[in-house]
Amino acid sequence: MPSPECPQQKQVSGGHRVKIAGVIKQKTLKTEIGCTGIALHSGCKTAMTLKPAEENFGIRICRTDLFNGAREIVVNWQNVVDTRLATTVGNDHGATVSTIEHLMAALAGCEIDNVLIEVDGPEIPIMDGSAAPFVFLIESAGLAKQSAARTAIKILKTVTVDDGTRAMTVSPSDEFSLDFEIDFGSSAIDCQERVFERTGENFKSDISRARTFGFEHEVDALRDAGLALGGSLDNAVVISGDKVLNKDGLRYDDEFVRHKILDCVGDLYLAGGPVIGAVQASRSGHAMNNELLRALFADDDAWKRVDAQPSNSGIGSLQATAAVA
Repeated sequence: MPSPECPQQKQVSGGHRVKIAGVIKQKTLKTEIGCTGIALHSGCKTAMTLKPAEENFGIRICRTDLFNGAREIVVNWQNVVDTRLATTVGNDHGATVSTIEHLMAALAGCEIDNVLIEVDGPEIPIMDGSAAPFVFLIESAGLAKQSAARTAIKILKTVTVDDGTRAMTVSPSDEFSLDFEIDFGSSAIDCQERVFERTGENFKSDISRARTFGFEHEVDALRDAGLALGGSLDNAVVISGDKVLNKDGLRYDDEFVRHKILDCVGDLYLAGGPVIGAVQASRSGHAMNNELLRALFADDDAWKRVDAQPSNSGIGSLQATAAVA
């Protein structure tokens, strides 16, 4: 439930609702759970608590370090205010929280619909640079099924964003898939491509442990600018020339593209539910991930909100016989 200090805000709605038989239910946490960690850019110690929330509450963040009535942020694509280096959400009163994408990926992977996130600063802790610590927190708290139906975003027609060097497309499909390609022009990374299709717990095993990464010269430049002060080999993969500096190496042979998939899964969860469609991304990042959502929701004929149904994807699919409510 929302705390008294964090008043509820109106949730984003959209599209026309479709009801189907055998829908799955919304989920929240069974109990609250917290952690502390380092903020990636400020380097400050940050405390975060995940709290259960009522059905249809959605995902919201409360800045507990702010002492006014405007410290709650509804986490959705419309409230993204910055995408440089991370995804940052904010409200009309100037409160912001950055580096939300790994936590959002964990919430998406665990299919959490309703949660209040309390954090005592402007960044979500980076933990080990992946989503795995957040998955652990969620699983430790336990999942509670609620009575309301879970909803999803069903893609009705292809939407594309392209800036000449990067591109991203979402197309109609009965299940979610994400085909991601990266090419950094580095021998340490090389060109990598991976297709993620949700099946049971494969987000946890195949994607959640992939860590954020960067090049040593970029990290040095960021620190000179007062950023990445909390970054280290404990929470990122660092590349120097053609070498990975982390003494234990990589967690996956293609950890880099897996992490880009992780980021994309987290960013797309700002749609307000799981996306039922086929996503293709070439060199996309946080900015383009959000740009795709803005292009999608700008076209009312490109999507509709549906009641999600269990499927092999683990995310939900739409029956062809669905009746429009």
